[in-house]
Amino acid sequence: MTSTPHLPLGTHLLADLSGIVPERLRDCTALERLLRDAAVTAGAQVLHSHFHSFGAVQGVTGVVLLAESHISIHTWPECSFAAIDIFMCGAARPQLALDIIKDALQATHCQLQSVRRAPPG
Repeated sequence: MTSTPHLPLGTHLLADLSGIVPERLRDCTALERLLRDAAVTAGAQVLHSHFHSFGAVQGVTGVVLLAESHISIHTWPECSFAAIDIFMCGAARPQLALDIIKDALQATHCQLQSVRRAPPG
């Protein structure tokens, strides 16, 4: 694996997605595949991922570690809600990753916070 140096700056997206059909928020394998695919499509390099299901009718928590940082998800099917955290530096496009996730989950609402991350100076 070739290591590409990344400057310590990037975009950090925090998205609260709601109005999602609960079944989409329970499938651990499908959510892992979705976040990994979103990362690659956004131009990020996946290093590792770990996802955990809390049971057949409960939610999922998971993280995809990237050379450019991370994408994480926490779901609450009983509330039709998912919290997404995407931080990417370098040439990766976090908004594209979020768009892919929103489209796949068919969220009816997205409350988004975007933060530019960089060292002082």
